[in-house]
Amino acid sequence: SDIHGEYDLFIKLLEKIKFSDNDEMYIGGDIIDKGENPIKLARFIFSKPNMHSIMGNHEYDFLKLYHSLMESENPDYDEILSRLRAYFPSDGHLLDYETMDRFDSLPFYIEKEDFIIVHAGIPIGKDNRVINVKDASENELVYDRRFKNPNVIPLTDKCIFFGHTTTDSICGEGKILAYKKRGAERIEKITDLAKVHIDTGAWANGVLGCFCIDTCKVFYVSKERV
Repeated sequence: SDIHGEYDLFIKLLEKIKFSDNDEMYIGGDIIDKGENPIKLARFIFSKPNMHSIMGNHEYDFLKLYHSLMESENPDYDEILSRLRAYFPSDGHLLDYETMDRFDSLPFYIEKEDFIIVHAGIPIGKDNRVINVKDASENELVYDRRFKNPNVIPLTDKCIFFGHTTTDSICGEGKILAYKKRGAERIEKITDLAKVHIDTGAWANGVLGCFCIDTCKVFYVSKERV
């Protein structure tokens, strides 16, 4: 989650985990902004059928601009693309309408048999259970930071992966934080986990982490500091 344009760091991570066509990767949004190569990163991810990203608040905000421009009277599509490219000073020249269509089709969550991935979290309803993710608003899914709090251990059948806030704000370092379900004695599979906080601060502190759903192992790569 929250790769924020750190293309080289992402490629370094793929090499470390030996990512192949036989694997599936889920990315928790915020692949754009901040870093040097947001559009290069987005185009690379969009080109891979086994990489699945969701909407983060940065994509959501960018799409607000896109939609406002497209809804103008008699839109000039060349001028609109120029405006959109200017949103990314470093590599905006790589942006095209095919890539915009991919941004516009990003889901707000991915739900599988054993896990859900959202950007910011899922609101907590009565009895400390997360509400049905289908009932959460778009704003809650991409902006709400309450889910990150360590004392929020929701009752949930599925493990919930989320990012949005760097984990060093919780524990002082960029590492993945896995929270066991109430009553779970050890972590052997993701259904032993209530939630996993996976924004390790790729742009902010140069650490990018990955959680293996099959083994519950974590992997990290870091930027080389000059």
